[in-house]
Amino acid sequence: MKKYKGFIVFTALIFGTSIISGCSREFSEKKKNEIKIGVTLYRQDDTFISSISSYLEDISKEKEQQENIKIQLDFVDAKGSTTNQGNQIDKFIKQDYDIICVNLVDRTAAATIIDKAKNANIPLVFFNREPVEEDLNRWNKVYYVGAQARQSARMQAEIIIEEWNKNKSKLDKNKDNKIQYVMLEGEPGHQDASIRTEYCIKDIDNYGIELEKLADDSANWQSDQAVNKMNQWIQEYGDEIEVVISNNDVMALGALHSINSTDVFTEKPIVVGIDGVKEALEAVNKGDLTGTVISDAKLQAKAIFDISYSLAKGLDVNNVQGINGKYVKTQHTKVTKENVDIYLADSNK
Repeated sequence: MKKYKGFIVFTALIFGTSIISGCSREFSEKKKNEIKIGVTLYRQDDTFISSISSYLEDISKEKEQQENIKIQLDFVDAKGSTTNQGNQIDKFIKQDYDIICVNLVDRTAAATIIDKAKNANIPLVFFNREPVEEDLNRWNKVYYVGAQARQSARMQAEIIIEEWNKNKSKLDKNKDNKIQYVMLEGEPGHQDASIRTEYCIKDIDNYGIELEKLADDSANWQSDQAVNKMNQWIQEYGDEIEVVISNNDVMALGALHSINSTDVFTEKPIVVGIDGVKEALEAVNKGDLTGTVISDAKLQAKAIFDISYSLAKGLDVNNVQGINGKYVKTQHTKVTKENVDIYLADSNK
């Protein structure tokens, strides 16, 4: 009787082990063929960030079909709130996402986010808003995708210099041999805003063109704030304004709206932006916007996705196109009336 009972116990153990092993294999297969990527955005209504999001969705769907794998890509909008973003990241961690992609509301919050993700062993891909190097080095599973801000500033300066050389008699309205300008800056503390502001002016100055700043202020990347700022400056400086330099296209388009809504100008000031959003390319094509600098949202989205996919699948991240250590920084393209047709056609695809 004892031998019989022992045989039953032994059989039950074997059967139970088989079930557990089978479940474990099933879970492993499921994990292997499913990837969960959480993306938290500082503001989903930001035009450029919205473009990155759309491209991410397209790239994800394409990869699903190519690799026969399920990719769950979830976006959440922090609406400019650090508290919201912190809660969103906590939720992603609690729900065991494979990768978390972060468009920071506040760069100073990066360390806290990294420490949370490290404790949960969930890799992070920051994008568009760059944490300081010290924070990125807190863990070996943290990456950043952005653009070469210094290059965008240089190209923006080139557009203004070229216009000065071609149409100086129209641009230099008061014939004082220098440029009177106003500057619309992005969000305070954003690394790209600081670099674009500083180096665009430096490059024009280094070329030998004298500059006079009439006004500068932050419009936080937003069109409505740019309209308000530009309206104020038009009232204060009027026809003295010769050039409007904007850290992004959305603010540049806001400035254009103000300029086109008044008749105070004997010659409208030239306006130059950065990002290459479709509306800006259309404005360049019409001759309203003098130029823009394309920041390739599609290329940045591809880098964000490729890093995320590689990390989730255990692949070598160093094989991601353009990666340099923990960074992918894409290049820019200068756009004026002369070449806008090419890029406008691409934006319509």
